Amino acid sequence: MSAVRQDAWSAEDDLILAEVTLRHIREGSTQLAAFEEVGERIGRTSAACGFRWNSCVRKKYEDAISLAKSQRQKKSYYKKQSQISGAQVAGLTAPELDQELYKSEGASEETLSIDAVIRFLRQFKGGFQETSRQFKLMEKSLREKDEEIARLRSENERLLKEVSEVKTDYHVVNDDYKALIQIMDRARRLAFLNEEDEELKTRFKMDANGNLERIE
Repeated sequence: MSAVRQDAWSAEDDLILAEVTLRHIREGSTQLAAFEEVGERIGRTSAACGFRWNSCVRKKYEDAISLAKSQRQKKSYYKKQSQISGAQVAGLTAPELDQELYKSEGASEETLSIDAVIRFLRQFKGGFQETSRQFKLMEKSLREKDEEIARLRSENERLLKEVSEVKTDYHVVNDDYKALIQIMDRARRLAFLNEEDEELKTRFKMDANGNLERIE
């Protein structure tokens, strides 16, 4: 039994969930069966897969869901046409079959049935090609998003590095500034003391007896 994962959903997990669910829709299966299959593949519960699909992934694949439902209807229609053809080849009557299939341009039942099969095959081919195109577009979009995420991560790392360098430079400049202020403050005090010494020298003089007398 697979361990139940508790980590965040990755882009790859979401893609697996989308691919499997769309396949079950096309094949006429239930979404619950799809969630159980996905859970087995990625190690999550079917409930977690269902919640992820309905809350996040589904909105991204609205067009693909509509296309898958259309293909499911075409598949059902083709199956019905096969039953009609088989009944006609065997020479059997099928009164329960839809009589609207035989009301086009006055054609015979056999001709109409073959035409319907041909139309369906053409539509199925077109639908298959459209589905392939849609998946290629989605894969391209996912690759572009992954590349954009990688680019943004690289840019984020570069900016974080620059911020770190700016912070370091700021601390260095701030320390230098503080040291400069201290030097200027000491120089100012020394200058003030030198001025006082000069004032003392100029205010006193020595008389003939060797005594200092103050000059007013």
